[in-house]
Amino acid sequence: MKLTHLIEAVSILNYRRPLDAFGGPMADPEIESIHYRSQDVRPGGLFIAVPGFKADGHDFIDDALARGASAVMVQKPVNRNAAVVEVADTRAAMGLVAGRFFGDPSRRMTVIGITGTNGKTTTSLIIENILKHAGFSTGVIGTIDYHYGGKHFRNPVTTPESLDLQQILGGMRDAGVTHVVMEASSHAIDLGRIDGCWMDVAVFTNLSQDHLDYHGDMARYWECKKRLFTRHLAAGPKGGRAVAVINRNNSQGRELADIMGVRAVTAGFSADNAVWASGIECRLDGISGEMSTPDGRFSFQSPLVGRHNAENILCAAAAAMAVGVSPAAIQSGIAGLRTVPGRLESIPNDRGRFVFVDYAHTPDALENVLAAVKALTKQKIICVFGCGGDRDRKKRPIMGEIAGRLADLAVVTSDNPRTEDPMEIIREMLPGVKQVATREYDPEAISMGLNGRGFLVEPDRRRAIRLAVKASQPGDVILVAGKGHETYQIIGRETLKFDDRIEVREALKRL
Repeated sequence: MKLTHLIEAVSILNYRRPLDAFGGPMADPEIESIHYRSQDVRPGGLFIAVPGFKADGHDFIDDALARGASAVMVQKPVNRNAAVVEVADTRAAMGLVAGRFFGDPSRRMTVIGITGTNGKTTTSLIIENILKHAGFSTGVIGTIDYHYGGKHFRNPVTTPESLDLQQILGGMRDAGVTHVVMEASSHAIDLGRIDGCWMDVAVFTNLSQDHLDYHGDMARYWECKKRLFTRHLAAGPKGGRAVAVINRNNSQGRELADIMGVRAVTAGFSADNAVWASGIECRLDGISGEMSTPDGRFSFQSPLVGRHNAENILCAAAAAMAVGVSPAAIQSGIAGLRTVPGRLESIPNDRGRFVFVDYAHTPDALENVLAAVKALTKQKIICVFGCGGDRDRKKRPIMGEIAGRLADLAVVTSDNPRTEDPMEIIREMLPGVKQVATREYDPEAISMGLNGRGFLVEPDRRRAIRLAVKASQPGDVILVAGKGHETYQIIGRETLKFDDRIEVREALKRL
């Protein structure tokens, strides 16, 4: 694609062509690829210099040119004998340029975006299953991976960088995908990763404390989430027909529904919503109830566990309805999703324990999953949990209080400590735990059984899981929270192989 055609997608401050041996401008370069990492540049590529948190792409322009870049895009004045395109914001421009380069794939597919602190992954996979039952070819981009056409690919972040996202969407389109379901994180909204990705539907699940290490406070976090609906959804070629799906079971959802400038479909547990559920029953083997929609009323059953998953089901049903899926396909799609990796994922065993692994790593998510299992059993609940290092420190005592209050035994351990001292993270969690669970159990004596609500501290996550299993009795519930589907643990700057599901199975074998 010619550079001049490519940059028509963005507002240009200045475009300077390189000079030939006679001092005249050279021909419009042909762009063969686009890059934002100089080490990836190939001959004929466009290098977009993006300022980052640790490094500035402008410092790597010479490296990109040495590797054969035909042009560079910058947001600072640059003097090089090369094709130089200057824009106000290279990060904002990258998604639009990449969209143009890959043929604007989101225009040619139905795209459903999902944002919210919790529930994005579960909601996306329910929608995917509904769409499959409706006969559509689907692709999913999210926290666990991105997948389509029976192939799964590793996804390092929930929402890929805009260039990577457009390339993935292009691959999906070329493979015949008609409907894409993607998670849109607050980082992705704020950093322009979804720019140039035009959505037909955007779903809001909920908002609770998370990512304050990035956003600073809840007000700015909420303003960022709202931008997906108030700005992005209404923009672009689909703006006139785009639909917002909003969970009104929380105050932010009710606020968002009141200010929407595009058509909104609300979901909730009350009859003043477009899609609502009644007669909900939650058991350890699933959820059932009656769902009412503008297209009809039907009963639903799901193997997923917990009332919070009933909200995810409602959001998924509303999103499917917004793109024209029939009630019959919605009903069968809900019933057909057996499990979501790492989301209250049951670990079958012959030791009589009810064991779940869950990704809950925010206060609201941890409270939801503990409340879900607490409502379904009279037996003891043992919760293994930690807090991530180099992340929001304010939530540590809050999560400690939740686990101490709702679990009979809170096993305080490491999550992904990263570059922080694991014991320092635990020390910041313990004041919350001790507010409600004053008895500290000795790890060496835990097999003697529990005598009242309490906690124990074990920074080694593998040993903590084994202690939790050792402390349990038949009929008890064990919840291992925080890492869910992850198959690694980050300690220092090393990423080590670690899977809570495998560790639980090994611990159960030792009983």
